[in-house]
Amino acid sequence: MNLSRSFKPAPRRLRSAFTLVEAMISIGIAGISIGGLLYGFILFGRRAEWTTYSTAAQSMAMRRLEQTRAAKWDPLAYPSVDDVVQSNFPVTITNLDIPLNGTNAVYATNTTTITLISTNPPLKMVRVDCVWSVSSRGPFTNSLITYRAPDQ
Repeated sequence: MNLSRSFKPAPRRLRSAFTLVEAMISIGIAGISIGGLLYGFILFGRRAEWTTYSTAAQSMAMRRLEQTRAAKWDPLAYPSVDDVVQSNFPVTITNLDIPLNGTNAVYATNTTTITLISTNPPLKMVRVDCVWSVSSRGPFTNSLITYRAPDQ
């Protein structure tokens, strides 16, 4: 049995491998793809970090708003009571409620503004602004506004 006749040699163009140009183009495409993936992961991490800080600032502003809603305001009582005033809610600077690792504390400033809208019927507007910044970006502001009537 003669095996040499069963194998035909392939033509020269089918036996050749990739050229240097083809290899460089494929390496370039792979590099751009991997670079795009890494950039996407970094961008996702930054956005997740910003979302964490924003949610913590919103929680801090909501906490102050709930404090103003819980304050006593009863103009019909004797003597009348009005604890919903600007002086009872001073500006506070504190760190956001996020997990800390070393020195990554982010500080936020809570400012409460109370405005008398009308005296008859009594109505006040309460606005809470929580200002924060992260790294070299910011400042960002989370604001909450509500209207408050007296306790009846």
